[in-house]
Amino acid sequence: MKDITHIYFLGIGGIGMSALARYFNAMGKNVSGYDKTSTKLTGELIAEGISIHFEDNLELVQPEFRSLNSPDKSKILVVYTPAVPKSHSEYVFFNSNGFNIKKRAEVLGLITESARTIAVAGTHGKTTTSSLVAHILKTAGLDPSAFLGGITQNYKTNLLLSSKLKEAHADAGYVVVEADEYDRSFLTLHPEIAVITSVDADHLDIYGDKTHVEESFSMFADLVRKKLIVKKNIAGKVRSALPAITYSVDDVYADYHAMDIRIENGFYHYSIKTPKGILKNVTLGLPGKHNVENSVAAAAIACELHIADVFIKDAMRTFGGVKRRFDYQIKTESLVYIDDYAHHPEELKATINSAREMYPGKKITGIFQPHLFSRTRDFADEFAQSLDLLDECILMEIYPARELPIDGVDSQMLLDKMKSSSKMICDKNELLNTLAKKKVDVLLTMGAGDIDTFVEKIKNQLSK
Repeated sequence: MKDITHIYFLGIGGIGMSALARYFNAMGKNVSGYDKTSTKLTGELIAEGISIHFEDNLELVQPEFRSLNSPDKSKILVVYTPAVPKSHSEYVFFNSNGFNIKKRAEVLGLITESARTIAVAGTHGKTTTSSLVAHILKTAGLDPSAFLGGITQNYKTNLLLSSKLKEAHADAGYVVVEADEYDRSFLTLHPEIAVITSVDADHLDIYGDKTHVEESFSMFADLVRKKLIVKKNIAGKVRSALPAITYSVDDVYADYHAMDIRIENGFYHYSIKTPKGILKNVTLGLPGKHNVENSVAAAAIACELHIADVFIKDAMRTFGGVKRRFDYQIKTESLVYIDDYAHHPEELKATINSAREMYPGKKITGIFQPHLFSRTRDFADEFAQSLDLLDECILMEIYPARELPIDGVDSQMLLDKMKSSSKMICDKNELLNTLAKKKVDVLLTMGAGDIDTFVEKIKNQLSK
């Protein structure tokens, strides 16, 4: 890696790809890239000195990245995300001309190979948990690096860079990574410690069925060198030669679990039972019981690393969460607006139930943009059940991302499965007008597509 001078990213605007781009840019490499859409994140990368274009056009790739001259080509690394189609002209060019081309996960594996890697895996909860772990380590003065799947509110970035990693120190120290199960990417990592938060069926376009999802997580567990921490109720689904340390929000038979949970002024207060005693008087500002459980997982890592209680509790209290994870946009007595990345039925359920728990008696209105035709098809019944938890549901059309349409799979199909009496489909162009006619107490926007581009517009309209 040290001989590489130029790195080109195909899909640079993705949350994981952008963290890698920022890392190499900080290392002084010449970084450039392509993405399909201009976003706030790509704007930030451009402001940081990274050249990006938004058209599949080889002529827009800087000449030094297209050089077929052998000495130059050996210094170029092309990093791509599986979301980029194999027919993409730039991918075809690099792949067919013998360039050094690797998936994002492979590159992350190479960077973290010599580090003390802490990996957080799971179909849900990994972004919040990994961000909290990084915050605990930073609070304790351990100077970690972190490649995260979201923008942390504390640090306003998805990359934390240790002075050791930045200087290519022989001892790279702790590196916290979000271990992505999509396309089995997490199997390229070399974790010393790992957490598995959940193994629900997802990405069935890759795995086919739930059995293969669980099999892949078991393969990941076998990569862990020292300590494997697993949520108690899924411990039997993850097979590993390494004995699992378990955690739970309320299962007293777990090695780590929360005790005496109560809510006061929007904050959770509780204690955490550990194998060595009780971590007392923990305060967490994140809403939702699922986040209490995420915090128990993070505390388990910290305790296994022998981090002092005072640092763990200080980090829990000061942790601001992650952008688009129960992200408050408006919070007043009369109106609450929350934006969330939830795009799986279990995530929708957690988000809606958290809002219900925080605002009992209030009407909960949800705007949901389904993500992927295949996911909508595979979990249509489960999506309908989760959306029925809302008092009022506004469905947007499916965001296709990397997929082509599937016959018979659309938002109307999902709407027909719902039992709610207050439900509708709304086109993007009519969303703000539709919302203007409604009386809103608590509003949730949910989805992993481009619904986030409406957040500021909705916020401004509601603020009027």
